[in-house]
Amino acid sequence: MARPARGHEFLTAAITQAGQAKTISELRMAQALLLPLKFGLSLDDTSVVVGRSKSWTLRLRTRFGRIQSGQEQPKTKKGLRNRARMTLEEEAALLAPYLEQAKQGGVIVVPPLKAKLELAIGRPLAVSTVYAMLHRHGWRKLAPDKQHPQSDPAAQEAWKKNSPKRSPKPARHSTGPRR
Repeated sequence: MARPARGHEFLTAAITQAGQAKTISELRMAQALLLPLKFGLSLDDTSVVVGRSKSWTLRLRTRFGRIQSGQEQPKTKKGLRNRARMTLEEEAALLAPYLEQAKQGGVIVVPPLKAKLELAIGRPLAVSTVYAMLHRHGWRKLAPDKQHPQSDPAAQEAWKKNSPKRSPKPARHSTGPRR
């Protein structure tokens, strides 16, 4: 015989949250508690309605009770973008000295900036993440590759092939027998 559903003390809160839910996770948590208690559904039927497995439905129900009793805080976003570690303002404050220095010299050197960002965030970053951050904050200046100090541009020009331009007409190929 199955155990009876618990959480009758949170029934009114579940009804309220089901009506005012702004995210699907809030609605699912309320439904996981509300459906067995108010409508007598089993855990199997509740999991079908909620759209999760039985174990997840049980976790949602337990989590709803813990949030209502104050044992757990509801998860909320801190106003960050997806997978972001900093807000745009924090990024701008961290990049400000580099961008100011770059306005005078015209170039941002990425490896020292990457090291400083890794210290601020507390985890390693890819170089592409640093370039994406610079792009997000409006830095578009690209520096050309360096030239070797012993290179000779005149010798390089002389080395280039000076072949005549090709004719725009295709080459004629004989398709018949040779005479």
